[in-house]
Amino acid sequence: MYIDYMDKVITYNQTTLHYTVSGVGHPLFLLHGWGCSTEIWKSILPYLEERFQVINIDFAGFGKSDEPHEVWGVEEYTRSVEAIAKVEEIENPILVGHSFGGRVSIVFASRNKTQKIILTDAAGVKPKRPLSYYYKVYSFKLLKRIAPILLGKVRAEQWLNKRCTKAGSADYNNASPRMRAILSKVVNEDLCHLMPKISAPTLLFWGENDTATPLADAKRMEKLIPDAGLVTVAGAGHYAFLENTPLFLRVVESFLNNEISNK
Repeated sequence: MYIDYMDKVITYNQTTLHYTVSGVGHPLFLLHGWGCSTEIWKSILPYLEERFQVINIDFAGFGKSDEPHEVWGVEEYTRSVEAIAKVEEIENPILVGHSFGGRVSIVFASRNKTQKIILTDAAGVKPKRPLSYYYKVYSFKLLKRIAPILLGKVRAEQWLNKRCTKAGSADYNNASPRMRAILSKVVNEDLCHLMPKISAPTLLFWGENDTATPLADAKRMEKLIPDAGLVTVAGAGHYAFLENTPLFLRVVESFLNNEISNK
């Protein structure tokens, strides 16, 4: 079967964004996680593009898309998806969001007509952290202020960069300075207040051993989103849709049965 495939770009807020459009049918957005790109969906793309019009987006700062020129939050990332939807004249899409892409899906669906949503190991619930975490954070902020006075600007920057590398996550350490600032901003955004505003049927597909976005987050989303159901994947972690792709596709086919039938 021949699948029409188009590489496209759009400029949003002075930032060039790359995305692809392939397949024919009900429009479906693929929204990847932090540190990933359109490539993360390779294993499921053939299945989807035979049944849907798939819009696969590189978020700003990832894949072929430019970094934002300022520190974006989830709001700006969501507006960039809304801008693509407007250019492509897409209404009432299906959303598939993994990790950070889940954050954008939640904000988008809370204020736009959305057919259905699939959240797989999605972010959006602000993590509960021990007091020791906040002690480290505020101690570091204090050190950032006094280090240049004690060590001089150049030596202070070198020392602080080393400290960040040792203490930060892999996502943080691998990011540019601007993307680090964006990551620090988005991980602290709690979207629970938006979840009751989502009217679209929502599938939660989760790894039982996910440590990045724990199963407890999925259970909270299930309670807050009016029409949500949870599928837990035994033995899987943060990439459940890749760790058990056959199960993911079976569940997706059942969940999107009407949209496939009405193609």
